[in-house]
Amino acid sequence: MAKDIHFSDTARTGLFTGVTKLADAVKVTMGPRGRNVLIQKSYGAPHITKDGVSVAREIELSDTLE
Repeated sequence: MAKDIHFSDTARTGLFTGVTKLADAVKVTMGPRGRNVLIQKSYGAPHITKDGVSVAREIELSDTLE
């Protein structure tokens, strides 16, 4: 598989976009008033959690740069 190498603004904006998407998904679970999140996989029953790490692990971004 070929590797994509990105430099400067392209790399910075792509990485920033990915981190922002991840932070938006995880931030609702943080703190004493954190909300529950429903994680639906392609198999099995949905999983309800308040754990930000579980939410972050389940996120798959379509762009490899993100």
